[in-house]
Amino acid sequence: MARPEIVTFGCRLNAFESEVIRGHARAAGLDDAVIVNTCAVTAEAERQARQAIRRARREHPTARLIVTGCAAQIDPERYAAMAEVDLVLGNAEKLKAESYRPGPKRVAVGDIMALTETAAHLIDGFENRARAFIEVQQGCDHRCTFCIIPFGRGNSRSVPMGEIVRQARGLCDAGFAELVLTGVDLTGFGADLPGRPSLGQLCRRLLALVPGLERLRLSSLDPVEIDDALWRLIAEEERLLPHLHLSIQAGDDLILKRMKRRHARADALAVCARARALRPGIALGADLIAGFPTEDEAMFQRTLALVDEAGLDYIHVFPFSARAGTPASRMPQVPRAAIRERAARLREAGAEALARSLASRVGSVAQTLVERPGFGRSEHWAPVRFAGDAAVGSVAAVKLLSAGPDLLEGALL
Repeated sequence: MARPEIVTFGCRLNAFESEVIRGHARAAGLDDAVIVNTCAVTAEAERQARQAIRRARREHPTARLIVTGCAAQIDPERYAAMAEVDLVLGNAEKLKAESYRPGPKRVAVGDIMALTETAAHLIDGFENRARAFIEVQQGCDHRCTFCIIPFGRGNSRSVPMGEIVRQARGLCDAGFAELVLTGVDLTGFGADLPGRPSLGQLCRRLLALVPGLERLRLSSLDPVEIDDALWRLIAEEERLLPHLHLSIQAGDDLILKRMKRRHARADALAVCARARALRPGIALGADLIAGFPTEDEAMFQRTLALVDEAGLDYIHVFPFSARAGTPASRMPQVPRAAIRERAARLREAGAEALARSLASRVGSVAQTLVERPGFGRSEHWAPVRFAGDAAVGSVAAVKLLSAGPDLLEGALL
């Protein structure tokens, strides 16, 4: 290898941090290295990470193999015990340049709960990506009963707004037309900062102070924590893209209560209706869990019905996966076969919703961020294949001519 290879699992925050890692590894001269940035959101994510570690060692027998990310933070001993692994870094340590310098330690994982602030990590580009991510917040103060991630990321910590604006300017100057704000609990941004600025206030400041920012996209939002300033921007600001992804998780009130979520079914429906009223045509996505402990068929049916009732365009289905150390792992479990079957039904409903959403956009013009030749994503996050030449990273106007089950087809204007 002529450069460090980064293998990234999980969320957009991990994608951002992998670019920070890439810069530190290059600066440390780790050209012959493979760094696996793991996810711990499900048992399947961890299985895939371990599989990738073994494959990386087979393909690169002499490379230095470093494992980091949430799975490594939560259970460092498990990864340190793998014969393939040379170094295990925690989620805080992976973002420090000195962690990649030669040293005797095989495990460097600190107490993530002891961290009280998050630094801005300035990077000037994203390898092989048309859009750039900005980490604005880390950690989570909520304790949903199914989620292990706070123990991998720590408590909620926000990046100061001035640092975020500075990074946004640099990325726009580097040619990125679309920036994505990321965090573990994005709507928790600002609660720990002086004056307690909200996510909406951050977006308003970014759009005002970075006039070169063409497109601002948000990652996952807690539906009941969308603040008034953000609602106003959704209604009035075209550069804030018409696409929201909501952390809904279930459509049954008792299951939501057992998950220790902060919204009810009616709240989720109201947020979706409000978004559509303020921004006609907005695309809505949601995370949904199939087979949460104690879920019966009637409870599942309420989650299934939510896909249509909320008018969702995209859904991300998680078959429930018990995580050791979480309250949900101690609740009465749904049989694995039932979880798989319900997840399949949810995915089928999601595929139908996506097909309807895409068909409804035929005949319109999509402002498409070109991700690779002949392909990009519209402002609504719809995948678009088009005829004609447009530079990767540019925003191209595409007339949408037809829709397949999971893709729009069009031609450049």
